[in-house]
Order: sequence, then structure tokens, then C-alpha cells
Amino acid sequence: MFEPKDLNQKSAASAVPDNQPKLTGEQIKELKVKELEQSKKSIEEERIYRRGVVSVRDLIAPVALEVFNSYIKLGGLFARTIFVIEYPRYINVGWFAPIVNMDITADIGLYFYPIPSSVILKQLKKKVGNTQAQLMSDAEKGAPRDPLRETALRDMEKLRDDLTQGVEHFFQVSVYITFYAKRLEELDRISERLENILGSTLVFSRRVFYQAEQGFNSTLPLLSDELEVLLNVNSSPAASSFPFVSSDLTSDDGILYGINRHNNSLILFDRFSLQNANTVVFATSGAGKSYAIKLEVLRHLMFGTEIIIIDPEREYKHLCDAVGGTYIDISLNSESKINPFDLPRSIGDDSKPADIIRSAVITVKGLVRLMIGDITPEEDSLVDRALLETYAKKDITPDVDLSRTEPPVLEDLQEILEGMEGAEGIALRLKKYTAGTFSGLLNNQTNVEMRNQLVVFSVRDLEDELKPISIYTIINYIWNVVRSELKKRILVVDEAWWLMQREDSAKFIFALVKRCRKYYLGVTTITQDVNDFLTSAYGQAIVNNSSLQLLMKQTPSAIDLVQKTFMLTEGEKYLLLECGVGEGIFFAGAKHAAIKVVASYSEDQLITSDPRQLLEIEQSKKEFEEALAGGQTGW
Repeated sequence: MFEPKDLNQKSAASAVPDNQPKLTGEQIKELKVKELEQSKKSIEEERIYRRGVVSVRDLIAPVALEVFNSYIKLGGLFARTIFVIEYPRYINVGWFAPIVNMDITADIGLYFYPIPSSVILKQLKKKVGNTQAQLMSDAEKGAPRDPLRETALRDMEKLRDDLTQGVEHFFQVSVYITFYAKRLEELDRISERLENILGSTLVFSRRVFYQAEQGFNSTLPLLSDELEVLLNVNSSPAASSFPFVSSDLTSDDGILYGINRHNNSLILFDRFSLQNANTVVFATSGAGKSYAIKLEVLRHLMFGTEIIIIDPEREYKHLCDAVGGTYIDISLNSESKINPFDLPRSIGDDSKPADIIRSAVITVKGLVRLMIGDITPEEDSLVDRALLETYAKKDITPDVDLSRTEPPVLEDLQEILEGMEGAEGIALRLKKYTAGTFSGLLNNQTNVEMRNQLVVFSVRDLEDELKPISIYTIINYIWNVVRSELKKRILVVDEAWWLMQREDSAKFIFALVKRCRKYYLGVTTITQDVNDFLTSAYGQAIVNNSSLQLLMKQTPSAIDLVQKTFMLTEGEKYLLLECGVGEGIFFAGAKHAAIKVVASYSEDQLITSDPRQLLEIEQSKKEFEEALAGGQTGW
């Protein structure tokens, strides 16, 4: 058995040719060391080569990096970073969405550093004490009040309450945006666009200066905040900075309601796809609410939906004439009449005459309350009995065929009341509707028909005292027609606050809104008097039973009630105060988005409410008719 040393020596000696001198032990050792070093060097070179070939970092690294004072140059691209330095007192939800949706190449870095509430509460306590002391000192000196300091004090107290209750948490937030361009001039233009967009929401930003490399590194996916420009914010504004916010209200079916102001997408929706097809519209006068509804009506007509409108200001006349609809004028001197004593039409084979008569009595009794004012329980009982006798006078009883009978009129009820003991006062109050000033409105048989895709009832020429009564009667007539035949219909009640002024009419419209879904009807209630509508218990219930809501420009006196009712953020509140004509917030079920109502030129000519445009259209019609009468075919 050989020693390893002897084997090595023999191997080295045998490698030496016979004509070469024999190597000594030291020479053999030196030769082995050189061979080992050469082998190590080859292995290291191979390792370095292979690492350079397979490294992702080497593959994605730019050809060159040149750092300037406010930007860097990556190969052939220029890059600059801007950072947020200040938030406003109130910030809109989704304020960051316009930045995300810009057609530029950009990297965004958001860093959130949670701060323990105990630390912030301790600092706020000291700050509140200092602020209160300063305010007291100013008051003692007779100095004028400082609104900024008072506002800051209220904000700090609210934040203390929210932090203590766990409603809010506190963060330090960093927001960085790195964007790229092929030319330096283009980089400057993008910088101005970004700063303007941020500035429009009162979010102030700055460009990096002698920190271009640190800004670039802070937006790389390395989780390294090298700028450390921190802002103190609580949970709500921190959450509003989240960039991936979806505000889309686009569906496969439905009509175009407008443009989504968050991302310029289309708001397409089918109101009949929700749990109910009801809509409420709140806006001030001139905010564009009638324009928006007329546009919806026009587009629904294209899909074959039947539309019924109650028009208090003759705003729908031009649209009705343009599409060949039926325009019914309800007034004291009009030939169109509706009898409030009309019986509900039979619905299927299971409708019993007794139930139909009972429903008619309840409806007419509500109308009587509107006509004569509040009545006592005793008078209510007398009216109830008188109505049953009035129908019986015309042989309308539970055991007859109601389709062969003629309903009574208001004068018949008055005669019955005059013959009842204790009802003389009620009969006297009804007399002005039968033989007095208002006798031409309700004391006639119905002679109107709803055999058109668009039917408009106008109540413009009625006195204000008669409008709630007339609208109540019209809606009851429409409801009877709707229940008699199942069709896809929309009922538009403009200036619905007329009906909310009295409990009976408010209760009636609420019952209609609640029950209409079973008859494939969607009710749209429009009002500009938000306070009168929402302070009514039935008005609030109507809002809760409407899956679609459209809020447009509001008055400062009504905005707090609207904010509470629809649970709006502060940003959405100020949006409704400052938005332009045709702009607002569109709610569809659980989703909502800022909307801008837009129409084509042809649609605009049909639905405009602008008196100047209407005058121009009428003038054009007149000139056209005169030209035709004169035989000018080339007009």
C-alpha cells in the first residue's frame, strides 16, 4: 500500500521526459501550486461570465445613467420625479384617478407609515391646549377672532374623538410620481400637466431638486423610500389616495345617461335591471334636471318603452310634438277631463268588485281631504259612508258587473252629503268644485285616452291651489291604466314636491312607488325643493325605494340635508355645490359616480329648455312654413 505522497511524486516524475533533468520536491510543489491557482482563476472567470449572462439586473439595466439636478437620463429616456407636499382640508375620493388614467408612462410610489394613536393623541393634547390658550389670550386683548385657528381647533378636537373611538387611525404618507419622456421639452410639458391636475384638487407638489436619483429609486419596486417626504394624515384622506379605484357604471344593456367624470367612460345602465326601476332627481332650478330626464325619455322611446309625463311647466311640449306624442292639457277651461270617481280597471279574473269599489273609495277619500283640508274622524266616517252611497246611486255595488256601469261625478257626492245629517259643512266646502270657481276641473266624466307611446299631462295653466289636487287625480288615472295591462312603462312626475306638501298625497305617491315594480313601471320623481321633499317621512321612504338617484347642483341651504340623506363625503358635498349645468352624481344601486349629461346635436334640439334656443327653433319653423306657403321649394 503506497502513501499518497509517494503516488504524487511518482506521477510527477513520470510526466518528465527522460531527456529532461529530474525535478526536485520543491519544484514539484511549486508546479502544483501554480496549477491550482490557474484552475481557481478559470473557475472564477467562468462564474463571473455565467452570472453576467443570467442576471435579470444586467438584462434590465439601462445602457447608461446620467444624473442632473432635476431629472435623470436613462439611456435615451428622460425621467423626473414629483412628490406631494400638502393636502387640502377636504379631499375628493378618487382624486388620484386622473393621474393613473393619464396617457403617460409613469411609476408611482406610495408609502404608508402607521403611527400609534397614543403618540398622536399626546401631541394633539398639547397642540389643543396651546391653541385654546392663544384664542383666550386674543379674546382678552380684544383682538379680532382668527378663523384659521378656530377651524384648526375644531379639526383637532374631531380627530381626537375619532382616534380615541377607533374610527380613524394615523399615518405618515409619501406620494411620489416618476414619469418618462423621449425629449426634455416633453418632460417639462408632462410636469406642468401633472402639477395642474394635482393643483386643481388643491394637492400641492414639487419637483425633485438635486435628488433626482433618490426620487427615481423611491418609485422602483424595491420598497426603498430614499426621499422621505412625509405628510401627516388620518385614515380617510390616506384611503382616498389609493389609485386603483373603479367608478365604472357601464353595463351591457340600457341607455347612455352621460359621461363618467372620474375616467371619461360611458355610464350605460338599464334601470329595469335593478330591484326596482324608480328614480329620484334632486337639483336647483336651472341645473339641468329636466334636460337630463328628457334625454332619458328620448332614449327610452327608441327602445319601445312607454312614457307618461306630468308636466307642470310645459317643458315637455316641444319633445312631445317632435316624436308624435299625445299632449293633454288639464285646466279649468280645457276640454280634457279626468273623473276622480273612475273605478280601477279589473286586473285578471281574481279581482272582486268589492275590492275594486273599496280601492276607489279610499283613493277618492284622500282626494277629498286635499280639496277641503283636514277633517275630523267623525267627518271622515261621514265621507266614507257618503262615497259608498254615491257609487250605489249609480248601481255600483259588489254584486254587479262593473264593466257595464258609469261612475258618478263629484256633484253626485255633494248631493249625498247635503242629505246626510252632520255633513252639510263638507258639502258646502265641496261646492266651489261643483258650482263655483273650480267647477270645470273634476265634475266631468273622463274623456282622455292613453293610446300613444308618449303621453304628457300638462298642469301649467292650473292655479297653484289646484295643482296638488289635479296631479293626484292624474296619477290615480295613470295607475288604473297601468294596472290594467302589463307593459314596460316609465312615469315621470316633475316638481313632485307639490305632492309632498300634504300627507294624503305624499302617502299616495309613496304607495305608487312601492307597488309599481309588480306592474313593470318605473317612477321618476323630480324636485327642486329638496327640503320639503326630504323632511317628509314619505319623501325619505320614496328615496329608499328608488334604486337610481341623480343629484345635481344644490343650494347651500339644502346641501347638509342631502349629504346626510345620501351619506356623501365632504368632497362629494362640495362637488354638488360647485358643479356646472348638467353635472352631478349618479347613483345606481350600491355604485355611484360623478356624471356629466351629454347629448348629440339632434337630441339637444329636441330636449333643450333654453328659452333662447327654443325661440330660435320656433323662428326657424315659422320661416320654413312661410317659405312653403310661398312655394319656395329651395328654402
